[in-house]
Amino acid sequence: MKQYLKHDAWKIIEEGFTPANNRISESVFSIGNGRMGQRATFEEQYSGDTHQGSYVAGVYYPDKTRVGWWKNGYPEYFAKVLNAPSWIDIDVSIEGEVLDLAKAKVENFKRELNMQNGLLTRTFIATLPSGKRIAVDAKRFCSMADGEVGAIRYAITPLNFSGNLSVVLPVDADVENKDANYDEKFWEEIYKSADIDRAIVIAETKKTKFHVCTGINFLTKENDKVKPVVAKSETRDKYAAITFNYDLKENITFSIEKYAVVLSSENHKKDLLVSAAEQKLRSIKTEGFDRLFDAHQNNWLKRWQGADITIEGDIAAQQGIRFNIFQLMQTYTGDDERLNIGPKGFTGEKYGGSTYWDTEAYCLPFYLGTTDEKVARNLLVYRYKHLQKAIENAAKLGFTNGAALYPMVTMNGEECHNEWEITFEEIHRNGAIAYGIYDYIRYTGEEKYLTQYGLEVLIGISRFWAQRVNWSADKKKYVMLGVTGPNEYENNVNNNWYTNLIAAWTLEYTQQAIDFVKIDDKAAYEKLVKKVSFNEKEETAKWSDIRTNMYLPEDSKRGLYLQQDGFLDKELLTVDKLRKEDRPLNQKWSWDRILRSCFIKQADVLQGIYFFEDRFSFDDLKRNFDFYEPMTVHESSLSPCVHVILASVLGYKEKAYEMYLRTSRLDLDDYNNDTEDGCHITSMAGTWMSVVKGFGGMRVRDGKLYFNPFIPDQWKSYSFKVEFRGRVILVNVSKASTDIKVISGDPLEIIVGEEKELA
Repeated sequence: MKQYLKHDAWKIIEEGFTPANNRISESVFSIGNGRMGQRATFEEQYSGDTHQGSYVAGVYYPDKTRVGWWKNGYPEYFAKVLNAPSWIDIDVSIEGEVLDLAKAKVENFKRELNMQNGLLTRTFIATLPSGKRIAVDAKRFCSMADGEVGAIRYAITPLNFSGNLSVVLPVDADVENKDANYDEKFWEEIYKSADIDRAIVIAETKKTKFHVCTGINFLTKENDKVKPVVAKSETRDKYAAITFNYDLKENITFSIEKYAVVLSSENHKKDLLVSAAEQKLRSIKTEGFDRLFDAHQNNWLKRWQGADITIEGDIAAQQGIRFNIFQLMQTYTGDDERLNIGPKGFTGEKYGGSTYWDTEAYCLPFYLGTTDEKVARNLLVYRYKHLQKAIENAAKLGFTNGAALYPMVTMNGEECHNEWEITFEEIHRNGAIAYGIYDYIRYTGEEKYLTQYGLEVLIGISRFWAQRVNWSADKKKYVMLGVTGPNEYENNVNNNWYTNLIAAWTLEYTQQAIDFVKIDDKAAYEKLVKKVSFNEKEETAKWSDIRTNMYLPEDSKRGLYLQQDGFLDKELLTVDKLRKEDRPLNQKWSWDRILRSCFIKQADVLQGIYFFEDRFSFDDLKRNFDFYEPMTVHESSLSPCVHVILASVLGYKEKAYEMYLRTSRLDLDDYNNDTEDGCHITSMAGTWMSVVKGFGGMRVRDGKLYFNPFIPDQWKSYSFKVEFRGRVILVNVSKASTDIKVISGDPLEIIVGEEKELA
């Protein structure tokens, strides 16, 4: 862990500049607004270790899959999240000396992200090699009020001299991806222009032909009064800039306000991008930095009203939960059903793709509980619109009759993950899609979603499971061979318990969905039957046989559900036997050694018990938790939250709190030594679940809302709100009492512990 960030309830604060931590900070202090965002790289030039990354939602490059031995069924490409044209640069030189913190003496450095209003601030004093000292105060935001707008206020104060300042304000599309295989660049110039008050570049992605139009203009001030400068323009390949010089006066502050627009051909006609950019640039410059920020800040305050979680008595825990909620809200706003929740959001490029099973398994509950129902619904509609691609994905692997295999990683519904043990074998993701439909309907009560969209998806997934199993004459059961479960430290195993369980459950739930739609809208059902050529009698009979006779590996002596066949053949060690220098395993051990070990990356059997906890007894949970958790290294960001929730059920308060700190501060404290590649956005929803479902004990059963709260010993109190079927419920838990009430909407029967209350 690297605990160098100051604890604060509403802010992330870095005091003092340590270059070795810079890439971590670039990730942690990232900002975005659902449509675009960037890592917290410096505005001025920096020759030290850095990765400047700007990102535009939905824009990607299909990089050719590169493997040593091509196999049928491999995805054609790996989808790269593209580092997009940069608008944040403000290149500064003083009397010919470039301002570069790698070459200057840096004092009073402070980087601060205010999560309450989404403002990134950086202040420092730099002494240049010549001895000239300057103070810099830089503020930056990506507008939550207008997803195509960003702004910077960069203030410079010379402390011991007067002299000439040279400034370059560029738009730079000549950018690189950190994960480029052979130093490739993925943008071509389509258009550029620059004059004395604006610069615009349109860049096109190779292959996919997305157009991104990035434009900037500026305003200069001296001691907060507008002070025009004489500017010039500069252009080169993929680059357009405005340049000017200014005579700085000792102890007089000169500030540059740089306004930016980032427009995509996903939202504008390509031939209208320039005119749209010019119009918006004029508008935002007229509005000015302060008014733009006010609109941005007000948008953030409204979002926090519904999503905030307060914790009294534990500042590290408070900061952690707000950081996770902040990143989730600025990554996905729910305004566009074409978008989803990338695992790195706007903080980095690792993993590629924008959609994983994380969305349905972890993120959906957060958006259900904190936003309007339509936001979560859009996440499901996104999958419905990719159903045909899921059918094509399955067909590439030899499946027929409309069987659907949703991708492990995707941008447009097509599989784009190129590791065989994931692409071919981690098929449990299909079950998460089905579970997401169930979870949405259970929470909202909107069963008609099945009629409109859900049943068609469920039929496609069930057809896949029916073809993926095979009958074992030896076991007299249906088995599932050659899979990878949620624990990715096991590959190509037979009968992963969780995968078999969720497959059988999906077949069961699909039958229930059929029964509902037939009654709800017979005409719609008959239309669907015709559309997908569904032979109800024959197919459902087969599904019933499979779910009744699905093999689920167990050890009856220990009372355990076995992660997979042969798991007990391993040397069963616990994590406390590992040396500190062995962690994290995925960075220290060979893959061969990991695969042969018993160590578990994330909840696997326990993932199934978490999803379907009402089907298991307390003793079932206890035996399996006590067996598997001590072998779990939690080296997946998705792991701690499930363990918080289950430990809370068991009354393991210290374990629940330990896992909560791990999930909430995973990136802030760099637990897994990988935050420099970007934050773990999708797992951040698990932090919210840890409080609401774990400590708060919230469940929905038979349309009713249940709470069974407890409070960690380290806290004095905590509170949160949840939206539920048109109501807002406020939960306050202290050591002395629990208060749960409806603060908006009709009264509701709420079950607290075993007692019913009308709130």
